[in-house]
Parts: sequence; structure tokens; C-alpha cells
Amino acid sequence: MRLADIKGRAAVLTAPDRAVDLAEASNGRFSPDIQLAYEQWDDVKAFAATLDDSAAAPVAPEDYGNPVPRPRQIYAIGLNYTAHAKESGFAVPDQPTVFTKFVTCLTGPTGEVTLPPGDVDWEVELVAVIGKAADHVTVADAWDHVAGLTVGQDLSERVLQRSGPAPQFSMAKSYPGFGPLGPVVVTPDEVPDRDDLELGCLIDGEQVQRSRTSDLVFSVAELVAWLSAITPLLPGDIIFTGTPSGVGMGRKPQRFLKAGEELVTYIEGIGTMRHTFSGGA
Repeated sequence: MRLADIKGRAAVLTAPDRAVDLAEASNGRFSPDIQLAYEQWDDVKAFAATLDDSAAAPVAPEDYGNPVPRPRQIYAIGLNYTAHAKESGFAVPDQPTVFTKFVTCLTGPTGEVTLPPGDVDWEVELVAVIGKAADHVTVADAWDHVAGLTVGQDLSERVLQRSGPAPQFSMAKSYPGFGPLGPVVVTPDEVPDRDDLELGCLIDGEQVQRSRTSDLVFSVAELVAWLSAITPLLPGDIIFTGTPSGVGMGRKPQRFLKAGEELVTYIEGIGTMRHTFSGGA
């Protein structure tokens, strides 16, 4: 199943450019509010399996909104690719490095992001969406608690991030628009290999990141198990699983996003996001 927010309403895609409105098709059984779908995930999946294209309507790229607009908890994992840890000047961690992004930073898969003063960096990430509460789950059972996967960008302002006596990860990564998600949430059975997907991003057509999720230090299943041993994961929560190498801060010379540039972010089998930028120092 591919679930999307289409013009502010939950919808199930029946083709890349066609979707069925979930509330209308179910005669109100399911809410048009996509965030509530994760509270009824098994029922939504079962209902979606009964849909065909007869009730579908055309959708355009600009119709897509954020498919997980109001998670109760946002987990983000740092240094989760070996090459990225190296370019950041850190050793590969022996347990997940966790911070958060605040919900007000989340936005959809297209649009313009205003750059604050400082050095804004890009970070393509696979994002896992929780569909069933997870509390002390095992690695073997962890995927059963994942509703689906989506594309994410962990945009980061590096000056604030490195300021003060301790790093300001969460604040530097939570400016408005710094958490793009989308265009869809895809159930793991629909991607080529849930543990081995190509991900990457381009700036004005130049490839700046490309890797595979099989290179994660801690896999999606390991992250769900590790996090749930400390704090319960709730339906609709999201996990930014980390970025591969190629970020601007790790380049020589360093490079950061500028007004007028277009950032294209993609993950194999899930989709593509496109954002432009304005403002900046």
C-alpha cells in the first residue's frame, strides 16, 4: 500500500498519478486526517487491499502533502553510516546516537524552504513510520511494528549545531521546513528490499549523496528494538534513520545550500521530493 496526503486528505494510490480518497471510499469509516490512519493501520491496510482504480482520481506532484504531519514522537539517528561518521570526525558508535526534531519543522515533499542565517546542510534519510505500538520488541519482531517507509530530509544549520558547550542538534535541525517528508508512506512489502534501498540527493542536478540503506550501522529493525527498550514507540511516530556521506559540512571546501538552488531527494521504491530555497545570510 502507498498512503499519501492529497490536498490535505488521506488517500491510497492505485497508480503513480491516481489515488482513492480514503474517507470517501470507506463511507466515513476512516478519517480524512492521515495521521489517524496510523492508529488503525491494520484495518486501513485491509481496506486498501479491496480498492481498485474505479474510484481513483488524478493527482499531480503539487497535490502531495506531508504523509505524517503530527507524530507524537520524532526520533533521529546520528552517525548511522560508517562513511558519514568518518567525514564528521567521529568514530562509528557502538549504540545508536539519538536526538529529536520538533514537529513544527515537518513539511511536505515539495515547496520552498526559507534558509535562516548560518550554514544549512542537506541529509537524505530513510524514515520509518510506526504502525503498531512497540515496547521492548525484539529485532526479529521489529518490522511487524513498522507501518511503512518514506523519504526524509534532515536539514541542519551547522553553526547553531556546533555552538555552546554542548552540540545543539535538535534546535539546529528544527527550523520551519527542516523536516520534509514524503511523497508517500510505502508498506515494506512494496519496496524492492526493505533493508537495501538506494537513497540520494542532488543539488541543481549534481549528485551530492548516494548510498544504500544496507550500509546502515544500525538497521531499521535494530533501531526499533533499541529505542523500544527505553521508551515505547507509538503509532504514527517516525524515525529518521541517519544520513550517508556526502553532506556539505564534510566536503573540502565545505558547501552549503543557497537561495535559488533546488534539492532533489529520492529513495528507491518510495519516491522523490523537490525543494527550493530562499533567504539565508
